[in-house]
Amino acid sequence: MELDRARRTDTQEDLIAELEANEEFRRGEFPICARKIYCAHAADAPLPRRVADAMRDAIEDASTNEKQFDKALDFIADTRRLAADFLGTESEEISLTGPTSSGLNAVANGLDWKAGDEVVCYLDDYPADVYPWLNLERSGVKPVLLQTARLGEITPEIVENALTKRTRLVALASAHNISGYRIDVEAIGTLCAERDVLFSLDAIQTLGAFPIPLKHVDFLSAGAQKWMLGPSGAGILFVKSDRRSLLRPMIIGGWNVESPNFIAQREIRYAEGGRKFEPGGYNNVPIAGMQAAIALLAEVGLPKISERILSLVATLKDELAPVDFEFLSPNEESSRSTFLTFRSRRVAAEKLANALAENDVIVSLRVDRADRSWLRVSPHFYNTFAEMERVAELLNRAD
Repeated sequence: MELDRARRTDTQEDLIAELEANEEFRRGEFPICARKIYCAHAADAPLPRRVADAMRDAIEDASTNEKQFDKALDFIADTRRLAADFLGTESEEISLTGPTSSGLNAVANGLDWKAGDEVVCYLDDYPADVYPWLNLERSGVKPVLLQTARLGEITPEIVENALTKRTRLVALASAHNISGYRIDVEAIGTLCAERDVLFSLDAIQTLGAFPIPLKHVDFLSAGAQKWMLGPSGAGILFVKSDRRSLLRPMIIGGWNVESPNFIAQREIRYAEGGRKFEPGGYNNVPIAGMQAAIALLAEVGLPKISERILSLVATLKDELAPVDFEFLSPNEESSRSTFLTFRSRRVAAEKLANALAENDVIVSLRVDRADRSWLRVSPHFYNTFAEMERVAELLNRAD
């Protein structure tokens, strides 16, 4: 179903308004809506129609046409520009690297570490945000693990207290994957900049849902498969231009080293800009999907997306009785997340998740270090308030 642009004006508000008002249109743009109430975007997003179409078109082109390298490189350059505009940065600072862990490991293994250097991280972040830094111990790097009073609640004060003269890098997630607590990226980045400490950010739990201030972020990694509404296998690595020389590529190929006419040279000279971290063999089909997904998000506009998601989450929370449910997600406006994490005081989270699934409601079940199970409900801008009320109705009934 093609987007009927004649039925809409060009204002950002119209797409969300029509999705709310026109169920046929919503199901056409987001086919999952015909079968499920999907609220697990913090895990993996179902593909919007236009994203799936872009990937199908890429497959069709690959199966019916010869490889045209100039055309392929133009497509990569277009995607790089689109991603840069979406992030509010320059094209040369964007590499198309794949999953989030690819970018994180490019930073962890690309920096020139010295024995005694310290890296600040958080043991209760998602494992991909922890292991690349713990692995540096074999090079004599000391991990400094943050301690928080509440899961994921990393404040600038906590980070500041962990910094020493040996701190080389602070590596954090923009939002915690279970509690959803959003860190103050600008404040923590400023702390790092003032002390000449590098700042690496895993942004997969916010990119596509909230704007990210990059002024004092040196490195950012994010896969496309969550809030960006893209496919697995595609993602972004942001490297600030004046930090690019600090990273050496961990994978070297025929594309990220200067090789005129693909003839190897005796001296290794890395390609300029974001290509430095792209060794070759682009994953074109997922990248085509990511390009379409970013275009969709840009059309709606991040401020409107943020406002919509926060309103949906607030509606769900208001419909759940506090006396019956314990909430893990933060209440503070500045750290409110893209999802709501909670558990019943009487019914096991597993049972509630099963009850929702039986009624075609998809949420995530997550377990913390204390072996407590939580429900994580993560709607996106195309979900409706009626769906949130339906989720609450099923939960209240099951409880």
